Amino acid sequence: MKHKVTFQPDNVTVEVDDNTNLFRAVKAAGVYVLSSCGGKGNCGKCKVVVKEGKIESGKSRSFLSAEEAERGYTLACVSRVKSDLVVEIPPESRMQAKHKIATGAKTEELLKLMKQAGGCLESRIVRIYLEIDPPTIDDNISDLERLRRALDGAGFSASNLHVNYMMLSRLPHVLREGKWKVTASVFSVGEVLEVLDLFPGNTTKQRYGAAVDIGTTTIVVYLVDMTNGHVVGTASTYNSQVKCGDDVITRIVYATERNGLKELQGLAVENISTLLRELADKNHVTPSMIDYIVVAGNTTMEHLFYGIDPAFIREEPYIPAAAAFPLIRGKSVGLAIDPQAIIYSVPNVASYVGGDITAGVLVSQIHKQEGVSLFIDIGTNGEIVLGNQDWLVTAACSAGPAFEGSGIKFGMRAMEGAIEEVEIDPRTYEVNYRVIGDVKPIGICGSGMIDALAEMYLNGVIDQKGKIREEIGSKRIRRGESGLEYVLAWRVESAINKEIVITEVDLDNLIRAKAAIYAGFATLVSHMGMTFNDIEKLYIAGGFGRYIDVERAITIGMLPDLPVDKIQFLGNTSIMGAYFALLCDRLRHEAEEIAKRMTYVELSVSRSFMDEYMSALFLPHTNIDAFPTVKEHMKRGKS
Repeated sequence: MKHKVTFQPDNVTVEVDDNTNLFRAVKAAGVYVLSSCGGKGNCGKCKVVVKEGKIESGKSRSFLSAEEAERGYTLACVSRVKSDLVVEIPPESRMQAKHKIATGAKTEELLKLMKQAGGCLESRIVRIYLEIDPPTIDDNISDLERLRRALDGAGFSASNLHVNYMMLSRLPHVLREGKWKVTASVFSVGEVLEVLDLFPGNTTKQRYGAAVDIGTTTIVVYLVDMTNGHVVGTASTYNSQVKCGDDVITRIVYATERNGLKELQGLAVENISTLLRELADKNHVTPSMIDYIVVAGNTTMEHLFYGIDPAFIREEPYIPAAAAFPLIRGKSVGLAIDPQAIIYSVPNVASYVGGDITAGVLVSQIHKQEGVSLFIDIGTNGEIVLGNQDWLVTAACSAGPAFEGSGIKFGMRAMEGAIEEVEIDPRTYEVNYRVIGDVKPIGICGSGMIDALAEMYLNGVIDQKGKIREEIGSKRIRRGESGLEYVLAWRVESAINKEIVITEVDLDNLIRAKAAIYAGFATLVSHMGMTFNDIEKLYIAGGFGRYIDVERAITIGMLPDLPVDKIQFLGNTSIMGAYFALLCDRLRHEAEEIAKRMTYVELSVSRSFMDEYMSALFLPHTNIDAFPTVKEHMKRGKS
């Protein structure tokens, strides 16, 4: 038996079998609903409202308030379709259109940074204009030999020339169409010179490449003019894989089920292709003009992009299929580019330290500095690199996706409707906040969570353990279904017809997440026999890192209490590093050397990490003397 399910407000209808899981129906309709756990029933994010029809619902009560249950709310992942349905995706469950995605720097700044890193425009793929002698009765060598001779004459060693079947089949026609004046796109691998494509006439000025950052949450693409390094366009989107789970572990599990790996690869490829088409159309670029793509992402994202099984990344001893992937062609994964275009990925280091971190080290240049620096990409995994010109060690501190909204009652990503800044009046405990998009709030994102945690602690709303102090007598403190909670936005202020609160359970999850990040720092530093006083620079990368208030992050004990002038935000270094490798073969090679130099420290089996973690489960830390500026601030607040 078939049933029609209509999803509002998109007004999209899909036909499914009786007893189909409603979460799968959502995916089949191409509609987005938030889900941290990938439809496992563990996160409570995929709330929907059944307006018409009948469902069979499983255990969802623990995630729904009495009011929500009365209004027809259910979790899509534990509900099954039993009739034709009309289902509303409420605002708090939707992927909002406007969102904050860090896309890196402007062209001038990128070229300046690349030059400072010792790079220049010397891509491994070049286009060369050739004027070939036409054949005669006396000079009757083959078209391929004629091309080889022309390349030799242009200074390319073509004795070991490779031309694939597709290129060879086009060769006679292109040569004659161009009247023996053609442009060759050539690529050198060792002693082999390969002709990737051939174009009639002089098209040396029509050459483009793309740098791609495949993030767990977002995907960013640069379309780059390879003749001058100019970024002609930037586009970004949420990674469609989020509907299969928020974090890499959930996606690895998803990849092992049914046709999950193929589905996840297809979602990433389609996202990238859509962004490439959008940029190409906007800038009057044809797919044949894009002949080189450099991809950077964490180890799992790169596995999924290539369609390689990531299952053993999550199983001890945590081994990836490969750290460095072989070069592939555009046709291998079906990207919307020249089928013969080369795709290269920045090499990974270990299961949880990927090419995005290698790219970040390349951009930060800590591997060339005399002093010791810390580099961190603040996100789900919280990857950290410590080192200088002599040594590099790295680790992933598994912070979890709390700061991206998972495990937080009203948590969400940084998109329209998210509270991103919070201030609390120390006398009245009233709240001022700023919302992305200047609209009514529907939840709170990572930067807002850090602000809220810091403000609640500094102003006495919570104690050092993150427990709400009911005795202060604020009307914003109340007892909810899961214990005490603090109201950030009243019902009349919100867009979801209910109060937006932060609960003690939320506070506990946030403290655990910040503790993991700090413990990663502390463990890696002590592992090398050093203290934070030995650190000359702290570089913060990642889309989330760009928007946090560093002083608030220090206040809650997420970042070490270093002088602010030692801390530098770099933005999206994954896309920036991919851009460097795209344009400069020297820097591409340098990235490979960086990946080889880094020594990975597995924190999950480290006793000292657990000790540091337990000590960091307080605000800001059990050892308040490790945070002198916070200690001084608290002292001033009490006087």
